[in-house]
Amino acid sequence: MKQLLNTLYVTTQGAYLAKDGETVAVRVEQETKLRVPIHTLGAIVCFGQVSCSPFLMGLCGERGVALAFLTENGQFLARVYGPVSGNVLLRREQYRRADSAEGSATIARAVVTAKVANCRTVLQRAAREKPEGGGSEELDRAVRRLGRLLEDVAKAQDVDAIRGHEGDAARTYFSVFDHLITASKEEFFFRGRNRRPPLDNVNALLSFVYTLLTHDITAALEGVGLDPAVGYLHRDRPGRPSLGLDLMEELRPVIADRLALSMINRRQIQGKGFRKTESGAVVMDEGTRKEVLVAYQNRKREEIQHPFLGEKVDFGLVPHTQAMLLARYLRGDLDGYPSFLWK
Repeated sequence: MKQLLNTLYVTTQGAYLAKDGETVAVRVEQETKLRVPIHTLGAIVCFGQVSCSPFLMGLCGERGVALAFLTENGQFLARVYGPVSGNVLLRREQYRRADSAEGSATIARAVVTAKVANCRTVLQRAAREKPEGGGSEELDRAVRRLGRLLEDVAKAQDVDAIRGHEGDAARTYFSVFDHLITASKEEFFFRGRNRRPPLDNVNALLSFVYTLLTHDITAALEGVGLDPAVGYLHRDRPGRPSLGLDLMEELRPVIADRLALSMINRRQIQGKGFRKTESGAVVMDEGTRKEVLVAYQNRKREEIQHPFLGEKVDFGLVPHTQAMLLARYLRGDLDGYPSFLWK
């Protein structure tokens, strides 16, 4: 099992990261603010105007530390890769399955089944906690609708049909998402999913956490030797981690959505931490981003019982367990891909 290592998030604008022996030195205006041993890190994520020395990039590649660059507001820019790891036969099998209509449908069906089931579980938990008349009827209807869609997904034979049911499930889930928000409704409300750019506080928060989760999943896929760009539900597109987005579908209701809702409902973030730009996009200030990053790291340390492995693992290891299980399925060690079904 991969050790759960820390992710170093650098948000200070103008920071410079350098190699200092076996440590990562974070410098601001030529003053070293932080030193972190490289062996304690699983990834480094740089937001905005943050630069790195080529020697540090080389060290990260050599040690398998994922290094990613995002805009200040969390939009992905680039990743630094070391030598490609993993068995070439595994990647060849991954590509063969992607070229096979039946092979793609089998994996896409497993992913979407888990997504719909996990969305349903999130709504069921919320419905049990809702008072009568507080949107409980709408939540119950959405739960029943998602239950029927689970049956439809199980019967679907091709990827297009599976995508259609996945789209229906997403619309059903997000149609009642606003009922899951119980605090600061004037500042945090949800009228529908929007992105590129996000147009309200909730969508800005969701997009940011989705970016963090996508980064972790992509790094996990690379860690087991899979190609993150070649997916089954999401088809190939230059610059897009399609396989990473596949696995994110099953994990984001559990990891990302619940984290965002928890931070809002517990008033860990405030509406004043968001602002609207001239273009209409809503962005978080630096303090709010740091709050989210700390909460995300804390969530990754929470322990759960993995539904397939039957072992207790940290939430932060779930992307790695799923990447490992997918690789085992592609190698023929498992009869099917055991997607993550949250209980």
